[in-house]
Amino acid sequence: MSTGSCRGWVSAPFVYALASREHLVGEVANSPAGVHIEASGSAAALDAFVIALRDEAPPLAVVEDVVVRRRPPPDGRRASGPGGADGGGTRAPRPGAPTAAGFRITASDPAGERSTLVSADCATCADCLAELADPADRRYRYPFINCTNCGPRFTIIRDVPYDRPATTMAGFAMCPACAAEYHDPGNRRFHAQPVCCPECGPRLRLLDRAGRPLDADPIERSAELLRAGAVLAMKGLGGYHLAVDARSDAAAARLRGRKHRADKPFAVMVSDVAAARELCAVGPVAERLLTGRRRPIVLLDLLPGGPGVARSVAPGTRQLGLMTPYTPAHHLLLAAFSGPLVLTSGNVSDEPIVYRDDEAFGRLGPIADYFLVHDRPIHVRADDSVVRVLPSWPGEPRRERPPAGEPSRRPTNKPGSPAAGEREQLVRRARGYAPEPLAMGWETPRPVLACGAELKSTFCLTRGRYAFVSQHIGDLENYETFRAFTAGVAHYERLFDVRPEVIAHDLHPEYLSTKYALDRAEDDGLGVVGVQHHHAHIASCLADNRHSGPVLGLAFDGLGYGTDGTLWGGEVLLADLTRFTRLAHLDPVAMPGGAAAIRSPWRMAAAYLSAAGVDTAGLAVRERNAAHWESVVAMADRGVAAPLTSSAGRLFDAVAAILDVRDTVNYEGQAAIELEQLADQAERESYPLPGIVRPPRPAVDPGRIQGTDLVAAVVEDLRAGTDRARVAARFHATLARTIVTVCECLAEQTGVRAAALSGGVFANQRLLNEVGAGLRAAGLTVLTHSRVPTNDGGISLGQAAVASAQR
Repeated sequence: MSTGSCRGWVSAPFVYALASREHLVGEVANSPAGVHIEASGSAAALDAFVIALRDEAPPLAVVEDVVVRRRPPPDGRRASGPGGADGGGTRAPRPGAPTAAGFRITASDPAGERSTLVSADCATCADCLAELADPADRRYRYPFINCTNCGPRFTIIRDVPYDRPATTMAGFAMCPACAAEYHDPGNRRFHAQPVCCPECGPRLRLLDRAGRPLDADPIERSAELLRAGAVLAMKGLGGYHLAVDARSDAAAARLRGRKHRADKPFAVMVSDVAAARELCAVGPVAERLLTGRRRPIVLLDLLPGGPGVARSVAPGTRQLGLMTPYTPAHHLLLAAFSGPLVLTSGNVSDEPIVYRDDEAFGRLGPIADYFLVHDRPIHVRADDSVVRVLPSWPGEPRRERPPAGEPSRRPTNKPGSPAAGEREQLVRRARGYAPEPLAMGWETPRPVLACGAELKSTFCLTRGRYAFVSQHIGDLENYETFRAFTAGVAHYERLFDVRPEVIAHDLHPEYLSTKYALDRAEDDGLGVVGVQHHHAHIASCLADNRHSGPVLGLAFDGLGYGTDGTLWGGEVLLADLTRFTRLAHLDPVAMPGGAAAIRSPWRMAAAYLSAAGVDTAGLAVRERNAAHWESVVAMADRGVAAPLTSSAGRLFDAVAAILDVRDTVNYEGQAAIELEQLADQAERESYPLPGIVRPPRPAVDPGRIQGTDLVAAVVEDLRAGTDRARVAARFHATLARTIVTVCECLAEQTGVRAAALSGGVFANQRLLNEVGAGLRAAGLTVLTHSRVPTNDGGISLGQAAVASAQR
């Protein structure tokens, strides 16, 4: 006889099916710690059962650990059963055990330590899609069809154990037909908590912006309205989307105007991979992402000269964010519409996604003409995840582990694994990935709450050897987003029963995440660990790769608060999880106007050109901004309202403005993104390396990279009549060579032969690839992100790793 538990997220019906197959006697119950199993049978059957728990787990299962305790039957006789050694005898039952041969599912036990895992939401499976399209099936065209292998999970779960009363499906009583499926061990919906049908489940309705219902079929009428140019608010898994016809410039422009989103590209949903291939280049990894259970937005290269989408959908970029349907309602709407749809977060720019019905009409009413809604509540808001596919560097080993980094589900040597020559990188981790855990590679001695950064906010909780990084929340400078942050922390702590003993935060004193951490620490008596922003970036990359360091950490981003009170962002650190030393950085330049320089890259151009001593006469960037140029230069030169920064992001902004890419930005990183898109992909030349000040003791006096030399070279090349696209490419190539050269020198001095690349600047695919290839050619091991974003969305994981290591 064996008793034990399967920690993670494994369904009791799956355990039941395996036990029945192996002719075991016993029971299984959900518990806050996973599933508790008691089984009797032959030794061979029990062994096969334990192996199958790991190797045959269904798509949504997360097997963290299987703990087995073997003991003899209560009466002292050998365990038996249909597969037992005595050919099928019986045994005396223990009190409370099953009284008849067989295996059963018993009532969940809500007591005890909560160490279970929670599954992310999952795209509609092939079996449910077949039923959705079958006129003879009772769920034909039912927009909430699901089973044990697909459908809503995290966004509907209020508490654990995962049973229907603890979900937002609690208010929908099962009809007799659904109840029969739910209780039938041979049915695909056996103990599927969200099971429902048109008789007993949620309903879809189409309303106008005044809340009045339209009588027509909601899906067909929505498609008609979209073809006519309407803006549709559609309630999904983790919140509302805003949809328009992706082929209509007028519709996309209308949505931009109402949403106050001037330039930032929209995501587009297409019906399937074949439709995706009509718009973009789709490789094997992208195909797997577009057809898999997570269904993120995938950033892909647009096909030149293809049918495309309206120019206003993704201006200023050669890429498009594509996704495929992941709910039954999506499938029905895309089939009825017969074309690509813009599907963007249902919010006003910079606010969190709307997910509550009582807020939808108030906040989205000025944007949407119609609302496609349903009556299944969303408990947790979750944006769509975003993933990019990158080429592997020459000689890079094939990555077989899933990028989410969750515990193993099944062997990975199977069709559909990432193809050689490609790798995926998360840009935004949300629906389909959160809240599944990330294995850190070491035990965390005390539970930690890490509060992340101010922009692209996430938080992170640790328990044992796992980190629970929240879904993308947004920019905390918005009040509604900060409310979502605090509510999310409370929900995660309750869901995973984590009581933090230590709280980690960024060093910036004005970040709301920092203020929350300090207030919470004082209220709850928690230990406090402040983590420098760029150390957290490198620690995040280390944790992402289950590496403890030391490494040469390249932290290149927009900015972060430095230990000297200045704004860092172009850093080369010697770092492990416990400490770091600043070995080199971009030479600081003034940011005239502070935050105004972030919104207006031309200000950074003025500061860099002045610091470089470049004659600006005749430069277009000066002429466009002549009214304020001299005053901004004076601010920079005198240090008046002009904090110093070593930010690589601000260097990109300066070059973008000099090359006439743009003088002002409408979203974070826009100038750098468009500069990368401008760069000539065929150009291979670069400029002479800029000056690098190499002090004899970099650990005491960090080296400095003269970014002003790069700016001067760009201006000289531009004045020589070189095409802007070639200049942009040469700038990228020279910066990459500079980084590699500095790392080679520091690797020789320190003996450290591994480099970790992190920070939002490394979202630049061209820079990342050129730096990575150069470092590998120099013999260094290169660590990059895959399981969490390289931008500030990964900061909380890094903070948690540092706080855990600093015992």
